[in-house]
Amino acid sequence: MSKPNSPQIVTIDGVDFDANDFTEQQTVLFHHVVDLDRKIGSTQFQLQQLNVGKDAFLTMLKEALKEQPAEAEVKND
Repeated sequence: MSKPNSPQIVTIDGVDFDANDFTEQQTVLFHHVVDLDRKIGSTQFQLQQLNVGKDAFLTMLKEALKEQPAEAEVKND
C-alpha cells in the first residue's frame, strides 16, 4: 500500500493549488517556471558581481590616469 503524497501547495496569483493534482503538462510548465525563476535569481547575482567588478576596474583606471601626466591630447587634424 502506497502512502499518499502530502499536499504540495503552490500559490499562483493568490490562488492555492496542490501540485500533486497537476496534470503532466501542468507539472512540466510548473517545473519550467521554477527553473526559470532560479536562473533569473542566479543571473541577477552574477550581474551584481559584474557591475562591482566593472566599477572596481574603472576606479583603478581613473587612479592610473591621475598618476601619469596628461601627455596625450585629442588632436583635430
